[in-house]
Amino acid sequence: MTQDSPLTQEELQLAIFILGPWLIGCFIDVLLQGILFCQFSHYFGRYPDDGIGNRLAVTGLLILTTLKSVHSFASSWVLFIIHFKDLTGAIALNYTAWWLTSSGLMVASIGIYVQAFFCHRLWVISWKNYWVLAPIIVVLLFAYVSICLATYYISQGAQAGPHIATWFAAHLSSVFAGDLLITLSTAYFLLRSRKDLLPQTVGLINALIRLTFQTAAPAAMCAMFNLIFSQIYSGDNKLISSAFNQTLPKLYAFSMMWTLNARDQLRSYTVERFYDTSGVGARPTRENVELGKLGGVHVHKHVESRSVEIRKLFRHSTTGTETKNATEEYKIDA
Repeated sequence: MTQDSPLTQEELQLAIFILGPWLIGCFIDVLLQGILFCQFSHYFGRYPDDGIGNRLAVTGLLILTTLKSVHSFASSWVLFIIHFKDLTGAIALNYTAWWLTSSGLMVASIGIYVQAFFCHRLWVISWKNYWVLAPIIVVLLFAYVSICLATYYISQGAQAGPHIATWFAAHLSSVFAGDLLITLSTAYFLLRSRKDLLPQTVGLINALIRLTFQTAAPAAMCAMFNLIFSQIYSGDNKLISSAFNQTLPKLYAFSMMWTLNARDQLRSYTVERFYDTSGVGARPTRENVELGKLGGVHVHKHVESRSVEIRKLFRHSTTGTETKNATEEYKIDA
């Protein structure tokens, strides 16, 4: 150790590959939180009359993601300021400080919160088919139990490294599988809904399918890299996966808010409804009713034409009402 270099080469490597990824992850965390604040502001400004379910879900997500950023900032302060000249002590906090050992559990909690939102959406468009949702829920619950066990072994110290790696791998692979199942199942049922719609509606369904994959891709890619780096390197000398782990919950939140705020773009879609052979419009089929519940569709039936206006995509409410007048209007809320 020289006067110009207070750290040995080995200590410098530990600082770079154990503390460095954590610092990078915290920077990305705070950056994405700024984007999320914009998304939250846009949501509350554009959808003041949204269903109470959506508003509570968004409010809960706002609180959780804000607390996660506070946690990241406070952790960085302790690691890099309080332990400024104590590299060994800073690294040891990964196994001794509860607010660091439970970081993965905090990340998973936000993840499963957002996954619950997408599971509800899938439940609606699959016509409330529990058999479709049940295996996905089992996978996601296994992922959460796995991170709980990994958190326990982290608190046992570095000697539990093999157990930590095993349960982190189980958690991350299950999360990736669950996200993939949700995305593919959602796309499948959206595709199925096209068979009962006119060609003018295909653009809307295609837009919904694109939105499904676009919103799922960032978090899925981050989870994949998190899994890869957690298995390539042990936690003894390199914790590169911690950068992806810090980023993951904000990407989940980003996908949920992207989905909700995308209704601005989808609102303009207006398509014609069915005609039967007698020239009188057919009543909505079960598939169309459920797709309407997904988007809060207002169906207006007239003698001359029928139209569907996408008003509130993925709107949650608890009532469905049907009223008739001279133009025979049907309103379906989800």
